Amino acid sequence: MYRYAQKLHHLLWSLLLLALITATNAHAAEKIDLIIDTDPGADDVVALLFALASPEELNIRALTTVAGNVRLDKTSRNARLAREWAGREEVPVYAGAPKPMMRTPIYAENIHGKEGLSGVVVHEPKKGLDEGNAVNYLIDTLKSAKPHSITIAILGPQTNLALALIQAPEIVQGIKEVVIMGGAHFNGGNITPVAEFNLFADPHAAQVVLKSGVKLTYLPLDVTHKILTSEARLKQIAALNNNAGKLVGNILNEYVKGDMEHYGIPGGPVHDATVIAYLLKPELFTGRSVNVVVDSREGPTFGQTIVDWYDCLNAPKNAFWVESGDAQGFFDLLTQRLARLK
Repeated sequence: MYRYAQKLHHLLWSLLLLALITATNAHAAEKIDLIIDTDPGADDVVALLFALASPEELNIRALTTVAGNVRLDKTSRNARLAREWAGREEVPVYAGAPKPMMRTPIYAENIHGKEGLSGVVVHEPKKGLDEGNAVNYLIDTLKSAKPHSITIAILGPQTNLALALIQAPEIVQGIKEVVIMGGAHFNGGNITPVAEFNLFADPHAAQVVLKSGVKLTYLPLDVTHKILTSEARLKQIAALNNNAGKLVGNILNEYVKGDMEHYGIPGGPVHDATVIAYLLKPELFTGRSVNVVVDSREGPTFGQTIVDWYDCLNAPKNAFWVESGDAQGFFDLLTQRLARLK
């Protein structure tokens, strides 16, 4: 009787272990339903190629574009170029907000060039924009989505999502998480001494998203300025000997020069691509849950992200703030994914 009970006990443990392994594998294989909201921009295009080369993990529902690094017509064209270069024309591209919610538009042509893509020759992509507006697309998609099922990656100003939340607050039901490249705390700003460009471009939109109650993750300059190109890292991309490697190499070689000179650093950040790396391999990054407020008052702190890193105010924690990351791990993952493209 004792042996029978012992065997039964072992059998039950084996079945439980098998169930746990099956559940873990199922979870690991679960794709992220993803919408990428973007304002390409050099680093955005690198991020888009990175994401579009990762169909096993990322089910990209659409690319939505916004004015930011350059005007909306150019960001929309550059998003379609990235889609074409990745051979992923089935992914729809919707154009969104042509200007910020309240402030005067600003652009970053001094960093990204007049076309938003320095280092490569641009052309009009074969496939056009999809019909409809990005804001309406977000509202319709998130309203009809399963509860908390869709992740939104925001690589530029947060205008499209903010407008969608204002028009239809109930869309929060469809959002699993919003992962944002933006903000600065320890690093200081890149457009003013305290403000990062994406937040400075539309702080009012960022305020709407922060107050929406959705799960938020921020990848600020604090982390992107720790994940820098180097001669060896650019060589590993060039060694791919494919079109994607050549494109990314040419873009980065030109794009990083300004930051290297301005900050006196040995390499340049690839800001927006860190969002994709975080989605694919979050273990490369570390941070903590904090309270974040965006300053929209006119003056020297306009667009600043005020981060309560040490919980001085004991305020509700409304975002996960990524503070550090594995630079070589990031470039190894990026190179590995670019190798899948032509």
